[in-house]
Amino acid sequence: MSDAERLPPEDSAVVRVPHPPLTQYYADEHGRRDWVRAIFDRSAVDYDRIERLMALGSGSWYRRQALLRAGLAPGMRVVDVGVGTGLVACEAVRVVGAGSLVIGVDPSPGMLSSARVPAGVTLCEGRAEALPLPDACADFVSMGYALRHVGDLSAAFSEFRRVLRPGGIACVLEITYPENRSHALLLKAYMRGVIPALSWLIARHGDTPKLMRYYWDTIETCVPPAQVMATLAHAGLEDARRHVEAGIFSEYCSRRPA
Repeated sequence: MSDAERLPPEDSAVVRVPHPPLTQYYADEHGRRDWVRAIFDRSAVDYDRIERLMALGSGSWYRRQALLRAGLAPGMRVVDVGVGTGLVACEAVRVVGAGSLVIGVDPSPGMLSSARVPAGVTLCEGRAEALPLPDACADFVSMGYALRHVGDLSAAFSEFRRVLRPGGIACVLEITYPENRSHALLLKAYMRGVIPALSWLIARHGDTPKLMRYYWDTIETCVPPAQVMATLAHAGLEDARRHVEAGIFSEYCSRRPA
């Protein structure tokens, strides 16, 4: 664990795409969105099983503690962006106290159909860059491990600000490439080698191992934390900061000005 890092220097670059096009999977940035949605659709039936396998501490307890550290409290209204199968949304319900207070948004119909969430949670199809929600409808916006799959971070964070009420909190959980070279090599061996290999043994769909390789490749090429925080600030979210657990689990937090 490290102390929270505050907003980086003013010369940190604001970013739109979270990583360069990975042309071994799709031709260019134009094709990225359709490819990503399709592979998540096809692999959704395996996602929870594989997530438990590769958790490395990012299980339900960690997700709940991260939400609490960010300021989630009972009674808050939550929008969980990139809800997937509902792993973060489930923990949000445990904190806020009612499923009716949580809305999950995801671009993948396959992930939404595989979601297992408490009664009352609303699930809807939509992209982070164009949330299908009214202005100022949430006290808290979360995104769990989906930052690397967003096409335009600047647009997504602007949407976070739009749907937050004044004073509302944005919390983005992400896996960050380790600064320590030895740790980076070990993590790559595990997530780029071991996890895809094990996926071949337990997955129901043949694309799941490819999704796991892609998952690591997006971690390895993702923009650095300073640029994520600079982009949050540029979108009008203040007090951008980053808390780190185990050297790899980043918790980016900021809020809409009151």
